[in-house]
Amino acid sequence: MITIRTARGADEPVLAEIDRHTWTSVVSPAPAPPPGTPFFDEDARPEDFLVAEHDGVVAGYVRLAAGHDIPAHRHVLVIGGLAVAPDRQRLGIARQLVEAAVAEARRRGARKVTLRVLGHNTGARRVYERCGFVTEGVLRGEFRIDGTDVDDVLMARSLA
Repeated sequence: MITIRTARGADEPVLAEIDRHTWTSVVSPAPAPPPGTPFFDEDARPEDFLVAEHDGVVAGYVRLAAGHDIPAHRHVLVIGGLAVAPDRQRLGIARQLVEAAVAEARRRGARKVTLRVLGHNTGARRVYERCGFVTEGVLRGEFRIDGTDVDDVLMARSLA
């Protein structure tokens, strides 16, 4: 059984471990955080994350945060991270996390949810598309990863 809830401070070690096991150049252009880097900080608080539990075990997370901190952008929330533990992938957890993030965004009064995903991350793009996200723009060759130019894909789902 999969349940979704708001993260708690006590989730930090397991969420950091999930990040450690899933952080690759397929999912992020940035280097992995150094060992011992806190998962939560002043810009990434537990209340910014939804956590999936599979059979009572924390299995993944999605981060939902404000985008630009200006009044004209308050109607938009951003998915700023999604990860599922490798041994819990392909169980529908990512999709449930994204749908839960969309529901939470709607509950908070958002009219749109956006995200950015690397062009070569076809698995994540497929999950987002199945959740109703569409490509709104592509920054061609925005990143140079492992010697290859990689696109940055902006996707969004309207809640209006």
